[in-house]
Amino acid sequence: MTATSQSRLPLDELVRLPNYYMPAVNEQGTRLAYYADHSGRMEMYTIDLPNGEARQLSHGEVPRALHAGFVWNRAGDRIVFSKDLDGNEQHDLYAIDAASGEVSRLTDHPGCQEYPVQFSPDDQWLVVATNREGQMNLWRIRPDGSDYQRLTSYRFPVQSAVYSPDGAMIAYNTNESADLGNADGYVMNADGSGQRMVFRVSEGTRESIADWSPDGRYLAVVSDATGDNRAGLLELATGDLRWLSEAGSSESAAGFSKDGRWLACIQNRDSQIRPVLYEVATGERRLLDLPPGVAAGTDFALGGTALVVSYTSETARPALLLYRLTDGSTTELLRPAYGSIDPAAFVPSEHVWYSSADGTRVPALLYRPRDAAPGARLPAVVNVHGGPTAQFFRGFDPFAQYLVSAGYVVLEPNPRGSTGYGRAYREANRHDWGGGDLDDIVAGAEYLRALPYVDPERIGVFGGSYGGYMTYIATTRRPELWKAGVAWVGITDLKLLYDHSMEHFKYYLRQQMGDPEGNAALWRERSALTHAANLRANLLILHGANDPRCPIEQARVFRDALLAAGRTAGEDFEYVEFADEGHGSTDAEQRLRAVKLMVDFFERAL
Repeated sequence: MTATSQSRLPLDELVRLPNYYMPAVNEQGTRLAYYADHSGRMEMYTIDLPNGEARQLSHGEVPRALHAGFVWNRAGDRIVFSKDLDGNEQHDLYAIDAASGEVSRLTDHPGCQEYPVQFSPDDQWLVVATNREGQMNLWRIRPDGSDYQRLTSYRFPVQSAVYSPDGAMIAYNTNESADLGNADGYVMNADGSGQRMVFRVSEGTRESIADWSPDGRYLAVVSDATGDNRAGLLELATGDLRWLSEAGSSESAAGFSKDGRWLACIQNRDSQIRPVLYEVATGERRLLDLPPGVAAGTDFALGGTALVVSYTSETARPALLLYRLTDGSTTELLRPAYGSIDPAAFVPSEHVWYSSADGTRVPALLYRPRDAAPGARLPAVVNVHGGPTAQFFRGFDPFAQYLVSAGYVVLEPNPRGSTGYGRAYREANRHDWGGGDLDDIVAGAEYLRALPYVDPERIGVFGGSYGGYMTYIATTRRPELWKAGVAWVGITDLKLLYDHSMEHFKYYLRQQMGDPEGNAALWRERSALTHAANLRANLLILHGANDPRCPIEQARVFRDALLAAGRTAGEDFEYVEFADEGHGSTDAEQRLRAVKLMVDFFERAL
């Protein structure tokens, strides 16, 4: 079938290769904590810097699949993490002792989400983002989980919080404008009083506060008012704003070094990520000496002399590095595992551009088998990312690598609505899901059809979450283009999704698609359920039964609509629910289960 001489990668081994997640350095800069599945199950680990060995801290107490992170306390001897049940994202808070691994439960609030944000400098309080009374707002609790106090009561979501160095104030981000695309920076007293906006460049743009300088003088801020994210320093006492990154640089501020010398930022350009440092006093810019790819990480370590950076590329699995600022040398804290797989088998992507129906230039990553037989016409898959305010990066993608090794061409477009290509591009599909963005996906299929090594009659589409929405809408509104599709935790009925969403998700849906009542006709037209009878492609539907973001009913109503239209389950479409899973999974066995189903389906359908 493949018409290539490239060896097919071993799928089970590839998907089971161990991964690490969410590395975070303690306040002292001497110890690193992270989640990983080294043992085959997700656990928490720590490493003493700079040269310590990984030590397993938890033993079954952390979530099987990750949907939230954790925070260190300021003393560096305790970590608070969020834990849900089978992916339902109704998180409670737990604390784990960083020496003994002993775990204690801090909260027990069924039916709401709770996320640890930051400890106060004296460790007397922990700020929590929670929707326990409707909208996502900031609360605080004592380290033992007692004395729960509300700090903010905004109508729109609040999720970030940064204490001032003396603990007297908290900076955070929210929106009080009628323009749901707007975001501003605020400060308040540590008890929630004295709330005031301190950072807005212009209404309708997105501004945020990322960190507070150790001397308390500056707030590290980000604004997209010039068209791309731009980092700067806001002097709180005077209101003076000093930009560090240039307009058009696509850089976001992240955090200060503990000595206050450096501000770490993240640059996002051409689907690549790299850390950028700015000297606070002079504004001098320093790029880290790392090869092209995705280099994410802004946690300073060892007294501000090093950064912990996660590095990956299309052909290299993630490695966790200690990057020394003194000489640019690196130490591998966590080496990537490859098992029996030769990394030389992995194929780099090409960063390509193609034209959409209205002339919009769409960026994409193109993977193709390196040893296709002359004259071969290969099957192809368009992979659509979630979000839509997200993007594909030039990092390691095991699913794309497997498909390429099996003889498929893979296109990963960043259609309008994606991040990384400026504010105008990100905002271009607001109130237009299933419109211009669908045109971009359709143009991606046409781009593939025009390639001499692609079989124009064997093109499939795949995606999860918003990518699942695009799979549903592409196969029902442009049914003639696709031979097969896989919709994973996707959306089929926008109004039904809105009605059964949490308040902070409703905010995002209104931001993206307008008022569900005032725009009811648009919401209905841009829902795949309305067009289910048009489906021609063979479709695989995968969904977690505990998904709170795109609930299982999104898959069930579409399945029922197909049956009502005369389609036959098992012939015209295939339907699978995962009883122990939510909105996707980081768990290796759950991930492998889904990937095997997708691979088997594409083998049969394409």
